[in-house]
Amino acid sequence: MKILNFRKVILFFVFLPLPALAQLSPYSVNGYAKYLFSTTKSPLIVERLNDHLIHVRINTRWYPTESLQAALELRMRGFYGGSVQHVPQFLDQIKSHYDYVQLDNVLWNTKKSIGYAQIDRLWLDYSLDNLEITLGRQRIAWGTCLVWNVIDLFNPQSILDFDYEEKPGADALRIQYYTGAVSRIEFSVKPGKNKKSTIAAAFLSFNTAGYDLCGITGIRNNRWIFGGAWAGDILKAGFRGEFLVSDAPNKGAPDSYSNSSYFGTSFFKYDKPVVSAVLSGDYTFPNSFYIHSEVLYNSNGKVENAGAFYWEALQAGMLSPARWSLFQEFSYNIMPLIKGSVFGIFNPNDKSSIIVPQFNWSITANLDFTLIGFLASGAHFTEWGDYGNSVVVRFKYSFST
Repeated sequence: MKILNFRKVILFFVFLPLPALAQLSPYSVNGYAKYLFSTTKSPLIVERLNDHLIHVRINTRWYPTESLQAALELRMRGFYGGSVQHVPQFLDQIKSHYDYVQLDNVLWNTKKSIGYAQIDRLWLDYSLDNLEITLGRQRIAWGTCLVWNVIDLFNPQSILDFDYEEKPGADALRIQYYTGAVSRIEFSVKPGKNKKSTIAAAFLSFNTAGYDLCGITGIRNNRWIFGGAWAGDILKAGFRGEFLVSDAPNKGAPDSYSNSSYFGTSFFKYDKPVVSAVLSGDYTFPNSFYIHSEVLYNSNGKVENAGAFYWEALQAGMLSPARWSLFQEFSYNIMPLIKGSVFGIFNPNDKSSIIVPQFNWSITANLDFTLIGFLASGAHFTEWGDYGNSVVVRFKYSFST
């Protein structure tokens, strides 16, 4: 499908001066502009990578009637530095990948700099009484845990992708029927070019005995799945969990994949159902000190050479290639506008880990400063051994009209 001209037309109208949107009353516009500087040392690349990033996001909403609303959201990023020059296939790594319409454009591409723009939200929503129907590129977020959501079939997220708060969207049809104030039945489908890239699932949620409960069933990557989740508290401490049972991974194997025989058996060679589960707990003390623990289990996860299976795990719909992953976080409000935190992810099988300290300062109502580090350790081919170490400085200015 040839879509380049179509993308350019959409991007041209989106980038019109904001006052032109006044004709779409009632409407709303908000967004942010960020500057990031990062320095990274990776064991896979000889050079230290010093990078600069300008990141601008615009979110728009249009409310033509009480029952109808529409959204168009886009982000534009300009990259300059060592990663553009030295990371193999850097452009392909930052681009979005959708089965049909991409709605993106490479604004420029030089030896050291790349400009890239994409529309990651474009949907129309209709509601009538208890029925709500949403069509288009949207965020369908399922799950109750705070780090890993194994029942999030459409938009699995990574806590390490800290600069993309909105997370990726899916081109999907979503139908929700609210049976009560905190209960609903939902059906969502993301069509693909074939069965292996199509997702269709039903979702049920309700509340009982102070707990939010939900269940899902459907098909993803040509594999039947079912699962559930809960969220509640025990002695004022948050208590959450999720589980997912999937058909054998070999039923959803891509047309071509690497067996990775040197490092172990491919995920797509498994011919038995697999189970993924998450257990999470968190508590905030009266002085604002916060503690959060979470554990992820994959029945077919790797106990060695997990790092060599990272991309294959993503293709298989896994949140981690590891058998076990342990997460621990602490945070504290040092002052009303200053917060410090640190979290770590540990693989108990290969003994690799990553520690992420973070410092946040709300300088003004619209301006935030963030200092964050990524400190990974482990042997080669372990889950985190080849991740590298980096430090990121970010300024973020938010706006709304």
